[in-house]
Amino acid sequence: MRQHPDGGMCLGTYLRERRARLDPAALGLAKGRRRTPGLRREEVAQRAHISPTWYTWLEQGRGGPPSAEVLDRLAQALMLTETEREHLFLLGLNRRPEVLLRDGGGVTPRLQRVLDALDPVPAIIRGLSWDVLAWNRGATVMLADYGALAASERNILRTLFLDPRARAMQPDWAAVARHVVGAFRIDAARAGAEAQMRPLVEELCARSELFRQLWKVSEVSEPPGEIVKTLHHPLLGTVEFEYSVFAVEGRPDLALVVYQPLTEAVRTRLGAIVGGSSDLVD
Repeated sequence: MRQHPDGGMCLGTYLRERRARLDPAALGLAKGRRRTPGLRREEVAQRAHISPTWYTWLEQGRGGPPSAEVLDRLAQALMLTETEREHLFLLGLNRRPEVLLRDGGGVTPRLQRVLDALDPVPAIIRGLSWDVLAWNRGATVMLADYGALAASERNILRTLFLDPRARAMQPDWAAVARHVVGAFRIDAARAGAEAQMRPLVEELCARSELFRQLWKVSEVSEPPGEIVKTLHHPLLGTVEFEYSVFAVEGRPDLALVVYQPLTEAVRTRLGAIVGGSSDLVD
């Protein structure tokens, strides 16, 4: 029987355990006389739209690795959570699944409290299309007054390429723009979301010649976990900060972006502005 590469649970065992926890009655299936709890193999196969023989082979570790499409069908049939679906892919294909572009229901109050706790350090929650979905007061001071913007304007790409003020804040705007387009492209590809992103891409190609050129080149760049960036800020002057991107557990459609000032002086002045001090500039 095929084992997980790290020597842990095999795919067949995981499928059997997930099958056993489902309640047939809750799914509209007749209980009847069942020797074991949960669904029968034939019932899982029917829900996943695969043959009972193929599903039986999967539980028995026969027939080779399943495709990503089959694993997705099984995840739906077994009503797996996002974390369980990821584990299914690790067992079946030794890799994580692609992120599914979906409406995750917005940012929860808990995530907003995390952002607020980081004040005055600027922090935002970014969606797959690079829309800014939530922010703290530090981000309002450092980056943009998101609360005063329409939802369509709270997009990192639109801001970078269409807002002259954002361009003026970047010491090396062309290099930043090149990197952002490459990172956005790879994010869209990983999410399988190229089609959903097309309206935004077409808009930016029509409104920004540089974006059109960069998108045409088809370069990709791996988003770094941590880098140092520089901004020319109208209140704070030239500011250096650590730019870090973190995954949000259980929400593959979101990313937490933190802008940590490199000097205590900048952090203190940010705190004064966020706190409403009138002494904003030395």
